[in-house]
Amino acid sequence: MVRALIILQLVLAGSLAWTATTAAEREELEIFGWVERVKLLDGDLAVDALLDTGAQNSSLDATNIRRFRRGGQRLVRFTVTDPESQDELTLEKPLVRNVRIIRHDGNHQRRPVIKLPVCLGGKLREVEVNLIDRSQLTYPMLLGRSALKDFALVDSGQRFLHPPSCKFDIEA
Repeated sequence: MVRALIILQLVLAGSLAWTATTAAEREELEIFGWVERVKLLDGDLAVDALLDTGAQNSSLDATNIRRFRRGGQRLVRFTVTDPESQDELTLEKPLVRNVRIIRHDGNHQRRPVIKLPVCLGGKLREVEVNLIDRSQLTYPMLLGRSALKDFALVDSGQRFLHPPSCKFDIEA
């Protein structure tokens, strides 16, 4: 009986310590709405992004996606459209990897992944983003859990809580 009480006390003490730690960590996290304006490409492009905690990966609306090699380096050339001006920007970025995405209908897609500086609120982070034509979707960018980890909480009842306000000093 004494042994059982000691074990119970240890378990309760451990769970209280865990709760205190996660509560302290949560206080350092910033709350964002489920849709936020973000800046990309050294601040030259602003788009609305869906903050999706149900998705692991992040995606960006891109067309004319072409993988190629130059000087032994694997690259991706793609086009993004500025939602405000409708200007098309053709970019080249190093290919980080390819990812296999399972779609809701069960089909698979192989998408190129690049690294891209993303400004969300006052936070500038280099995020791995897969490229896909999202033109039929409402939001040109989706930020998944891996992009939001360790700094963001998502309030599903709010939108546009923090306009992007970063200084871009990460190499794109």
